[in-house]
Amino acid sequence: MKIAHLGFLAAALVAIGCGSGSEGGGATTTTTAGSASATGGKPAASGEKLKVGLVFDSGGKGDKSFNDSAYAGITKAKSDLNIDDQSIESKSEKDYSTNLAALADNGCKVIFAVGLGQADALKSVAPKYPDVKFGLVDGELKAPNVRCLLFAEEQGSFLAGYAAALVSKTHKIGFVGGMNIPLITKFLVGYTAGAKYADPKIEVLPPKYTNNWVDVGLGKAAAKVLFDSGADIVYHASGRCGLGVISAAKDAGKLAIGVDKNQDGEAPGFVLTSMMKSVDTAVYNTIKDVEDNKFTSDDKVYDLASGGVGLTDFALTKDKIGAANLAKLDEVKKLVSSGKIKVPATQEELASFKAP
Repeated sequence: MKIAHLGFLAAALVAIGCGSGSEGGGATTTTTAGSASATGGKPAASGEKLKVGLVFDSGGKGDKSFNDSAYAGITKAKSDLNIDDQSIESKSEKDYSTNLAALADNGCKVIFAVGLGQADALKSVAPKYPDVKFGLVDGELKAPNVRCLLFAEEQGSFLAGYAAALVSKTHKIGFVGGMNIPLITKFLVGYTAGAKYADPKIEVLPPKYTNNWVDVGLGKAAAKVLFDSGADIVYHASGRCGLGVISAAKDAGKLAIGVDKNQDGEAPGFVLTSMMKSVDTAVYNTIKDVEDNKFTSDDKVYDLASGGVGLTDFALTKDKIGAANLAKLDEVKKLVSSGKIKVPATQEELASFKAP
């Protein structure tokens, strides 16, 4: 549902109720991403609840991927910390500015803009609310009240590609992206580098892009083309569209690799693993920092070494990867985490990538 009138939306939010510092400079830091399920801090002694808002990206709540991971951080904060929450769906990019402003007008002191597409909207909204702290997931913006939550997707994707090459029987693997943009290129490049590291002769088929983050049918159609072209494993970074990739894998009797959240159970036995991003942890940590008056506006980068990205544990596919390959994967993880393998993040870096 599109919200055309800011006042109406704010009133509506008041009607439904809430789901219920000091700024730093512009430095980039690598953040330890402890599990968001770990016990956080104690509720504020004052008893006054911190109002936290979240504006979903396209795909919305229930995408079983990126948006749901962000909301999981809110859910954990509600359990551990003294907060109330509000969230708003965004049906199109035109909704972002209105939705961000509505949450601020309704008293939210911490607001998360989920997805790099919200950077432009936040650039105009954040200066109007200097007392509100904003968290921008996957986007980059320098502002005194904005923290950018970034991830080393190429590192986790390197492990996904390495695992795919170890398991592939056809020696052909594929990739489905939501859009051909630098963020998604990080997934593709890391995946390709990891696959080539495991098997220099493996063929990574030309990627398919849905140009959409929502339409499950488009994801399924894109994956089917890759499976029909000989791939037996397809990795996706396409939001809700990726549920279609997983469905196509099941239909073809082949394998998908999930993304952002643990998607292994979407089609048990047909999802080799999932490359998880700890968006939930990043959201949770930001709320905790605001509550503890430790909020800073520097970029927070969550990488493999800190647990910010990584693979699931192959609980449903250990028979497909095998103990010997799991041991190899663990060794490669150590090399990436230590920096001995510098994973490429761009096509230019991929062209010159050489295994140590």
